[in-house]
Order: sequence, then C-alpha cells, then structure tokens
Amino acid sequence: MTGSESARIRDTYLAALQHDLFDPQPDETLVGVVRRPTRWFAGAVDENVPALGPPTDLLDAVKDEEETLKMRGICDEEAHNAAWDAVDFDARYRAHLRESPEASEAMADLLRRVRDGEGLVLVCFENTEKKHCHRTILRAELDRRLADSGTS
Repeated sequence: MTGSESARIRDTYLAALQHDLFDPQPDETLVGVVRRPTRWFAGAVDENVPALGPPTDLLDAVKDEEETLKMRGICDEEAHNAAWDAVDFDARYRAHLRESPEASEAMADLLRRVRDGEGLVLVCFENTEKKHCHRTILRAELDRRLADSGTS
C-alpha cells in the first residue's frame, strides 16, 4: 500500500491513484488538499478543499528556493526538501492551519465527518517516499485533534 494511515484518515498522492498503487476502500472519500488543482487532479478525487492546501505565498517561497537550488545543480527531490527546510515550511503550514479561518473551518468539517464514521484519504501531488508534503502534516494535525477529543 502506498500511503500512510491512521485509524480513519489515510493519505496518498495523485500518481499512486492513477497507477493503481493505492487502493481506496469503498467507504472512503478521496479529499484533495491542493491549493491549485489541475483538471486531471480534480477528476481523480471526490472533492478538493483548497483551504487546506499551503497558502500561495508559502508555495511561491518553496518554488523560488527550489529553483535557486536546482540552478546550483541540486537534484529535484533534494532541492524540494532543502527548500522546504529553508523556508520553514512545517511551522508556517501549521500556523496556516491554526490561524486561517477557512482552514480551521475545513479541518473542523473533516473532523466531524471522521467522527461520524466517514473514512478519508487526503490526496495531493507529492510522493512522500521522495519529497516532503503538506498532507502528512495535515494528517498528523487531524490525528492529534482526534486524539485530543478522545475519538481516535
């Protein structure tokens, strides 16, 4: 199985779905968490929640730093991961989840759905075997909130 999981929330990436490397269960909803979805991404998920994608300024900061690193000869995956660290992506994305009213509302909705018994699979583009990805942070935050509420 390609992806990570908790009791009710799993995650995977688009190519894993497209190439049958991940098998969603019939009772799971594929929830895209992409700020800027492509047409083919939208066709691969049941819904997309842009508010849970990284904010545009953070995406742009990572992209700019990644391009700078690639120009210095660093490979794609290493440049992505180094850029992630250079812009303090983890802390900035967690702050977005806490401080953005839209993200807070979207997280509350997902948590309600999980508490009501719905299985969720968070989906974006990055293969986390090679690159850091915001959906793993999102899943960890959702898992933590479920545990804090006693429903994990």
